[in-house]
Amino acid sequence: MGLTSGDRRAGRTWPTLLGVVAAAAALATGRADAQPANAAPNPYRTVEGWAKMPEGRTWGATSAVDVARDGRSIWVAERCGANTCAGSTLPAVLLFDESGRLQKSFAAGVFVFPHGIHVDRGGNVWVTDARGRDGKGHQVFKFSADGKLLLTLGKAGVTGEGPDVFNQPSDVAVAANGDVFVADGHDENSNARIVKFTKDGRFIKTWGKRGTAAGEFDTPHALAFDSRGRLFVADRGNNRIQIFDQEGKFLEEWKQFSRPSGIYIDKHDVIYVADSESNRKTNPGGKRGIRVGSAKDGKVTAFIPDPEPDPEKVVTSGSEGVAADAQGNVYGAEVGPRALKRYVKK
Repeated sequence: MGLTSGDRRAGRTWPTLLGVVAAAAALATGRADAQPANAAPNPYRTVEGWAKMPEGRTWGATSAVDVARDGRSIWVAERCGANTCAGSTLPAVLLFDESGRLQKSFAAGVFVFPHGIHVDRGGNVWVTDARGRDGKGHQVFKFSADGKLLLTLGKAGVTGEGPDVFNQPSDVAVAANGDVFVADGHDENSNARIVKFTKDGRFIKTWGKRGTAAGEFDTPHALAFDSRGRLFVADRGNNRIQIFDQEGKFLEEWKQFSRPSGIYIDKHDVIYVADSESNRKTNPGGKRGIRVGSAKDGKVTAFIPDPEPDPEKVVTSGSEGVAADAQGNVYGAEVGPRALKRYVKK
């Protein structure tokens, strides 16, 4: 098929026309080159005070929340009533049942700054420690559901770029075959890479460096796998999600989920993404809140807006970590407000 005379007069070519069509399709579906999706409806209501701490204990900052293997109970790693566990004897890893009652807790004196959490297919609980102090930190820990320490990655209190050390690891995720992926890096003076290990902790490979190109990162803050085994990385400082295969091959980037701090993908490929930091400087046009959509096509279908009335005045607000149980209830782990919110369908 040739160009029409109108196409020739306008200086258009088929590649140009195809690009226009592709851009329109991307905007219609909320795909990679779209702007942050802020206008989706909010079908949720907030449940305050759902998780009940023991008497005398208050919530600290938390960015770490995941769902137990029963699909109902909720694991949280909490920063010991403050924004650090340094010097604390409180257990940092907590399990709440579906009514919000505390069922168990463990890992007292283990962490400096618990940051990311992941529950694997065996029900084991993985937690990253994203700070270092007094010979602790910069490690990834694997616990049984009863709190037994099963595996440790990294060297206590030691930072670096080698295969056996981290620098502020933000999150961890375990693939279906047991391979372990660590998002290594948080602040600007830390690493900016993904590190892959075998299930027993042997180093396999690493990829990424600080930058803005595909496969580069500025704060790889959270990880999640979809049903196809693709690895989703919350590249927060670059206001995008990057998607890779498990060998580190870049597949796609999405910007419609705004400035992602947390990612959760359920077994139906519903994706939940928490934005706790957008403002006019960090992400113009992006609004803070939790976006819900499809990990298959990237379309955003729901938006839970940030409860902070003026988020421009605070560095971080609302949910930084996010998860959803088998009934579709959403859980937001909050650093600034120091809380765990529950969102249920209206």
